[in-house]
Amino acid sequence: MEEQLASAAVNSWKIVIGRIDHAIAALDDEQFQRQIAPGKNRLFYLIGHLTAIHDRMFPLLGLGERLHPELDEVYVTNPDRALPDSISASDLKRIWSEVNNRLTTALEALTAREWLQKHGAVSDEDFAKDPTRNRIAVLMSRTNHASFHAGQAVLAK
Repeated sequence: MEEQLASAAVNSWKIVIGRIDHAIAALDDEQFQRQIAPGKNRLFYLIGHLTAIHDRMFPLLGLGERLHPELDEVYVTNPDRALPDSISASDLKRIWSEVNNRLTTALEALTAREWLQKHGAVSDEDFAKDPTRNRIAVLMSRTNHASFHAGQAVLAK
């Protein structure tokens, strides 16, 4: 039963990431600069933001070091257009794929027991009080986060 739940969570992740992959693959540089609504985030920023957040999952889930911590300042710490884009649209697409492909491979390798272990942002004491603060809770939260922004991206069309 635990294995099926973990598999369902990873499959949900893969579906959401796959939808975003498909949506951004055909976008040219100009389309990538579209705002989801007047005065709101650009698609470029949303993808940069999601890429940085997904990159942060490596150490949070105990899966290794981050691949692109340099994305944080532009796409997490600051709002859209507070700083100039530090990379091109084609580089962002490449980094998006790199982070999510490597992350998905690592997620698929976790066992059901490993999914139920604490994540890196919770202390042993807090985890003992609330064992739902585990790796699978992080995956579910990040999947919802990506799905939310994917929904926003649709508005840019």
